[in-house]
Amino acid sequence: METSLRYGGDSKALRIHAKQNLPLLDSNTLLQVHGELDTRVGSPSHFSALLRRFYPDISASLGAGVQYDKREKLRYVIRGKKSFPVTTNGQLSFNIKGRFDTDKELKEKRSRGAAELSWAILNFQKEQDVRIKVGYHVIEKVSYFQIRENNWTFNADGTGRWNVRYDL
Repeated sequence: METSLRYGGDSKALRIHAKQNLPLLDSNTLLQVHGELDTRVGSPSHFSALLRRFYPDISASLGAGVQYDKREKLRYVIRGKKSFPVTTNGQLSFNIKGRFDTDKELKEKRSRGAAELSWAILNFQKEQDVRIKVGYHVIEKVSYFQIRENNWTFNADGTGRWNVRYDL
């Protein structure tokens, strides 16, 4: 199980996040379960279960499932990602991501899409890997930035939203 501590400028509360990948059928298909506990109110703030399929030969993935959020309640989700290596060693890639979700009555629908450049710098310093992502949310028309160093991740976007995550 993967766990992390998360804090965002919009929530003002520390959240404890957990993720478990359960293999199904073969090594490229799994059930991915996420859960999050808001420590300010002491109750779950997020839960999702996605059936994910990875296609390593074309550097892509596809997922479908359900998500519960304390603000938006239950939603159905479909998402996909495709990566295009820019360098032969795979450390620099161009990624496109898309997501579609709807409420349980299938009335309120939302689409999201992003294009990003991802640069993985292995052994930036001794035993320190760094990943830098710069991207653009096409529908929201908002740029974003991520820097990840081993266990720490910092995200920010063009609207001033930010969050930080520490993987335990």
